[in-house]
Amino acid sequence: MKFNQQQLNELNLLLQFDLNSRDTGIKVHKTAEKKTQDAVESLYQKNLCTHPDGGYLTDEGIEVAQYADRILRVLTP
Repeated sequence: MKFNQQQLNELNLLLQFDLNSRDTGIKVHKTAEKKTQDAVESLYQKNLCTHPDGGYLTDEGIEVAQYADRILRVLTP
């Protein structure tokens, strides 16, 4: 099994959140690429962020984003 492009887009978007602060969110504007808009909507539907255009990470969203960050750090030479 491999990550599909939608999942990669979601992982990349999760990495945009500041994991050092629960008080820092993001907003995906309507002018953003369609793949980014789709990714944020999917994260919202999965209850990983608080708004369909971003907002803040939920507790589960923080955990998943931390895993994504760890994976990226391990795979980056």
